[in-house]
Amino acid sequence: MTVGVFIPTSTAPERIAPLAAAAEHLGFEEVWVAEDCYFNGGFSSAALALAATSRVKVGLGVVSSVTRHPAAVAMEIATLAGAHPGRFLPGIGHGLGLWTDQMGISPRSPLTALRECLTSVRAMLAGETVQLAGREFTLRSIAAAHPPAERVPLLTGVVGRRSLELSGEIADGTVASILAGPRYLQSAREAIGAGMRTGGRSEHLLPTFALASVDKDGKAAKEAMRPVLGYFLHALGAHNGLTAPCGYNDRIGELIAGGGPEQVAAELPEEWIDELTLSGDPDEVTERIRRLIDAGATSVLVSPVNPTIAEELELVADAVLPQLR
Repeated sequence: MTVGVFIPTSTAPERIAPLAAAAEHLGFEEVWVAEDCYFNGGFSSAALALAATSRVKVGLGVVSSVTRHPAAVAMEIATLAGAHPGRFLPGIGHGLGLWTDQMGISPRSPLTALRECLTSVRAMLAGETVQLAGREFTLRSIAAAHPPAERVPLLTGVVGRRSLELSGEIADGTVASILAGPRYLQSAREAIGAGMRTGGRSEHLLPTFALASVDKDGKAAKEAMRPVLGYFLHALGAHNGLTAPCGYNDRIGELIAGGGPEQVAAELPEEWIDELTLSGDPDEVTERIRRLIDAGATSVLVSPVNPTIAEELELVADAVLPQLR
């Protein structure tokens, strides 16, 4: 069972390298970073994590397919994969509509943009010269000057069914977002599997980000998660694909209508904390990780939400990882 650490974009840039190094020292197997506009840059964050480590794989989940040209994305990936062979797992997604709208970037078809971007990047990383007069992108005889010697897995970060099917068809994996519980993963695997059959693919990674609150006092850990989960549920809204498979969306809508994130946090059932997060004492968190793995996660990326992140990662390393080996 592969367990890693997700370093969120709320992390100060100067803390990325030390946290990555600490995660590797504690025995975690992967370190993931992200790119949320307008926080830390995804490729630069991955570079910091890669330079601070020597063994773990470093994932980037994810950059937008439309905020950079595919040639620029391929150039960034080739640089990091060439310098750190076999350790970089880059992901590409649609990009949150709110952020791309702020930049005046509105693809005619997000699905087409993702397909053109990912397939062009893959071809350039393989050393091919790419010619594309696409619906979203144009590439005129573009080749990477330094294609990596080893094949680089390309993942997506998507949620909706059609996007998941596309990911299964053309990608090597899908990054499951924060709040992806077991029931969502089971639903996602079904859609990804349909795409894999279309694309004739047999393997697919499913790294899963997970908000975590771990304490020897399990009740205290769950209470500490409550305001964070309330915030995320309020931000996602009542019509989101992550909680739909759980049957929570109608109730989420009622809670949001009754007030802000604080109201959602105060009234959300404890069952939601158990389904959507890694919260509790070490034994409870171990069982939650097992449930995610059983549901299809190929790695679980622990993301502590409390200020005591270093202590919590040490507790997970000491009391959870041994139970999973």
